[in-house]
Amino acid sequence: MVEAFSNLFTAFGLSASAGLNAYLPMLVVALAAKYTTLIKLNEPWDVMTSWWVIGTLAVLLLIEMTVDKIPAVDTLNDIIQTIGRPVAGAILFAAGSGVVGDLHPVLAFIAGLIMAGSVHAIKSVARPAVTVTTGGTGNWLVSIIEDILALIAAILAILVPIIVVLMVIFLLGAFFVWRSRRRAGVATA
Repeated sequence: MVEAFSNLFTAFGLSASAGLNAYLPMLVVALAAKYTTLIKLNEPWDVMTSWWVIGTLAVLLLIEMTVDKIPAVDTLNDIIQTIGRPVAGAILFAAGSGVVGDLHPVLAFIAGLIMAGSVHAIKSVARPAVTVTTGGTGNWLVSIIEDILALIAAILAILVPIIVVLMVIFLLGAFFVWRSRRRAGVATA
């Protein structure tokens, strides 16, 4: 029972990190599954440990990390990744939950889509504000911070899953409080 909850928290943490960067958590999972016993991928997800998949993920990661640091191009990338990040989250949720045999695969995919899609939506709303307020000069720094957060979240989701879930809940809550206060301030002005 404890392992099932741990696997579920891992799945939520991995899918949340995919909302920031689609390929970084997938590469972390693929490498962890290939070289450690920290995560075991059941069929069909074990294909992620193939060198072809790992190589493809590495190339896609380099592309995403590069284009995400360029003003205007990062917005185009976010539009494209509106599909990619939630799908990556769905794959990671299904692969990382370890309970796909007990949890219907469609439910696992939906949970991953929702988690990664929510994080991606927040990123897509916040990023243009960064571009406007910094004239595009802050995009690369915010992108690097997002990449670091995605990496840390993916690693922690595998090692200490409950921390990532609590962190995501806190950050989502903080975002919604900030947004509601901002709207309240606009309404009273």
